[in-house]
Amino acid sequence: MIKAVIFDVDNTLTDFMKTKRAAVDSAVDAMIGAGLRVEKASMVEKVFEIYWKDGVEDQRILDKVLLKELGRIDYKILAAGILGYRRAKSGSMTLYPKVEMTLIELTRMGVRMGALSDAPRLEAWLRVVGLGLHHFFEHVVTAEDAGARKPAPEPFRKALELLGSKPSETLMVGDWAERDVAGAKRLGIRTAWAKYGDTHDTQDSGAEFVLQDIHGLVDIIRRENGARAKV
Repeated sequence: MIKAVIFDVDNTLTDFMKTKRAAVDSAVDAMIGAGLRVEKASMVEKVFEIYWKDGVEDQRILDKVLLKELGRIDYKILAAGILGYRRAKSGSMTLYPKVEMTLIELTRMGVRMGALSDAPRLEAWLRVVGLGLHHFFEHVVTAEDAGARKPAPEPFRKALELLGSKPSETLMVGDWAERDVAGAKRLGIRTAWAKYGDTHDTQDSGAEFVLQDIHGLVDIIRRENGARAKV
């Protein structure tokens, strides 16, 4: 019986990397417009080089890239970049197809739902509320709440505690096999890999279920719960 579902957010519910690319592109345009003398494509590449090194949740990415490029922070250019980033991020952040439909159906089935994110607490909530998902999720657990990031057990344990469900009754849905799937499996939580959001060229996720799109969850849970109910 699956009584609860824990969702990763980025690249599971929303195309995070598409949003990130649009935001960085806009930030660089804005900084160039404010007087930064760089070649755009090269600057975008430098931003992502720092992201891959320090993490895509780095909140001081533009400070770092300006320090590296200029040896100092020009606050006019920084402010332009931040505003350009925020405008594009807000305008490009959308749900994957069928996400809302899926969450509505799971709600009607009585399935409890929460989110688990490595993003900073405020950033995670801004995404969840901005996407209208706060109407579906009872809880959003971040690394700040749990004191650790996935695949450490603490975030998963915190989510289980808040949802009031046992590992065997809970399904973790995420795109990152090494974090979402592996971390959940270590605690005995059942797993579904969001293949549609994979950005790591994963060959074998190790998950119990593979999702080509998120709406596949509905059939999985109906089948699992129906089968268990007959036993």
